[in-house]
Formats: sequence, C-alpha cells, structure tokens
Amino acid sequence: MTMSLTALRLGIGDVLGEKVELRQNWTEDDLQAVFRTAYTQVFGREGLTLSEEFSNIEALLRNGKINVRQFIECLGKSEAYKERFFSSTPQVRFIELNYKHFLGRAPYDQAEIAYHVDLYAQEGYQVEIESYFASPEYQAAFGDSIVPYHRGFQSIPGMKQVGFNRLFELYRGHGSSDNSQGVKASRLERQVATNQSNNIVRPGSSLSSKSFQSVSPVQGDSRVFLVESIEGGSQTAVRVRRSRAVCTVPFEQLSARYQEIHKRGGRIVRIQPL
Repeated sequence: MTMSLTALRLGIGDVLGEKVELRQNWTEDDLQAVFRTAYTQVFGREGLTLSEEFSNIEALLRNGKINVRQFIECLGKSEAYKERFFSSTPQVRFIELNYKHFLGRAPYDQAEIAYHVDLYAQEGYQVEIESYFASPEYQAAFGDSIVPYHRGFQSIPGMKQVGFNRLFELYRGHGSSDNSQGVKASRLERQVATNQSNNIVRPGSSLSSKSFQSVSPVQGDSRVFLVESIEGGSQTAVRVRRSRAVCTVPFEQLSARYQEIHKRGGRIVRIQPL
C-alpha cells in the first residue's frame, strides 16, 4: 500500500509492473496490445499515428517470421526513429533515449556513454541500435517476447542507485513524446560525466533549462575525433559533384558536427578517435 501511494505521489503509478508479453497461442487482442505498447514505448504519444508505416513488420510478427525483440529492433532501425532521435539530436541525448526506449532505464555512468559513442563511430547507426538488443541485459530483462518497459523505477539486477533518479530526468509522463519536449539537449550529460546524482523531478513538472547545460571537455570526455564526410548533393534533380572533407572535432562538438553534415545533405564515412 505504501509503495502504491509513493508511486502515485511520484507520478509513476501507471508504469510500475506494466509488462506486455506475446505468449504462445496469442489472440488478435494480445497482438494489438503488443503493437500499441511497442509504439508508445519507442515513439511516445505519437507512436500510434506511425503504425501505418510499419504494416510490413507488423505482418512479419503476426505470421511468426520475427519475434517481439526483432519487431522492436526494426522500429529502432527505421527511418522514423532515426529522423526523430538521431538526425536532429545530440549524440549523448540519442544514447540516453536508446537506453530509455530499449532497455527501460537511464545510462549509469560515462563508461556506458563512451562505449556507445565509440561503437557508432566505428560501426555506424545499425550496429549501435543492434547492440542494445544483442546485450545479455536485454535478453535477461525482456527475452524474445516481452515489450521493453520502464523498469528502472524498481530494483533490477546490477542497478546503480543513481539510475532511479536519472530515469526521472528522462521519463516525463506515460505516453509523453521525446520528440516534442522542446529541449533537444542531453538531460544527463553533466551528471553522468561528473558522477553526480540527479534531483528527482516528477513527470509532468517543468524541467529547468539549467538541467541541460553542456558538460565541458575537462569535466567529461576530452577526446578528439577525426571525421571524414562526403559533402554536397542536396535533394534536387540536379546531379552535384560531391567532395570529401576531413576535420578534427572535440567530443563536445561531435553531435553538432553530425547534424551540420546531415543538414547539408552530406554523409559521414569515417569517425576515428585520435
């Protein structure tokens, strides 16, 4: 009873114990519940409006060609997900959201952030997304048949205490939209880099802009990356000569450089830490 009152007071009562699984001998209602929950978990309140874009992978799950884990992975690899959470979002924020959407928790420390920054730099977007689903943590938490849910509000194996506080910074209400909260900057970068805990801010409460200040390279990651890209080639019918560009970029400017290149219609071909 006490836990229920506490959860209610903190604004997380709707998501505690929420687990949707596609069991054997499922019904159409069971399948539709998986679809609804998956879209909401990955895309927030705008997820259900995107369902028509995923009719092909819905059919694969319905026909037993893929399982729930593979269905969620397809959502993460989709252009819809990439457009909303990668192309116009700082790198650290993108990683935060991947942890929230796919593992149901917040990143714990700088080592987790740095691992995924390096993975994307070396292997690219597809491998970065695959890494969450291939992890032993995902398999232990959700297996092949459970839709990911916000499990970081309860005690989970290997959980650090800061994970509880940090998930509040990422979770802004059941069915909220990570794509339309106004502030695109990282919620956790400063606290993760300095190994500090976040204050608990109830879902639905306004977040101070001070929470989104960028971390300096002295406090966080001081590495420098070599970025090679193919420039030019805007979305027109005229063929444009494309040229290669190589530059060195400090870690704290890496996300901005990604976005700048993508907005110009360029493509990153290599990122290498120096």
